[in-house]
Amino acid sequence: MLERIRIVLIGTSHPGNIGGVARAMHNMGLAELALVAPRCEVITQDSISRASGADHLLHQAQVHATLEEAVADCTWTVGASARSRTLPWPMLSPRELADRLPAECQAVESRVALVFGREDSGLTNAELQRCHAHVHIPTNTEFSSLNLAAAVQVLAYECRMAWLNQADGQADAPPAVPSDEDDLATHAELERYFEHLERTLIGIDFHDPAQPRQLMARLRRLYLRARPERMEMNILRGILSATEKAAQHQQPRE
Repeated sequence: MLERIRIVLIGTSHPGNIGGVARAMHNMGLAELALVAPRCEVITQDSISRASGADHLLHQAQVHATLEEAVADCTWTVGASARSRTLPWPMLSPRELADRLPAECQAVESRVALVFGREDSGLTNAELQRCHAHVHIPTNTEFSSLNLAAAVQVLAYECRMAWLNQADGQADAPPAVPSDEDDLATHAELERYFEHLERTLIGIDFHDPAQPRQLMARLRRLYLRARPERMEMNILRGILSATEKAAQHQQPRE
């Protein structure tokens, strides 16, 4: 299970924090680190020192230009959020996140991304809306700011505990049989669907980009909550294509 979990850092500004994250990950058995548009050098004396023996994760880290690239193959993406948002998204505690992990990592091609934002401003609303759910660490309300590495350590610990509990529970259980029904759509497939959906809604005059009224954000929340499978995505894309075709051939009204 742990090998299916990817830690994603967006816009990190201090190499020491990246090193601290690598150490936290290695402590708990996580090994996949992805960096999105880092605002600092990744391999420095400070990051290596803070990694404290986990610097191999720094050298193996994948660097991406966008969040979409970093989580393209992921089937469940969770963004760490310290603030309430104007449009509520499914919210999990670290323990609830851990409870979900065994099921989310069960399918053969499943990948889970835990996404952390910038040290000074966290994740943007647009980035959070690309996540299936948000996770909030319930810190002291009078001193709620967490160091990036500390936040990763909390969630990495919960991931490890979920893995240990799963190992204990499955010691005598028969092996799971893969199912086609577990073939969930990836982040990249969902993003292509959202682009197609928005284009179609604009084409039939249902959606006005000049006055969006959070329509696409609400539709994102709906489909991400539904967790569609790849076959279902193909059906929905087919419906959109048929809608576009019908709209193009519709006779103008007199």
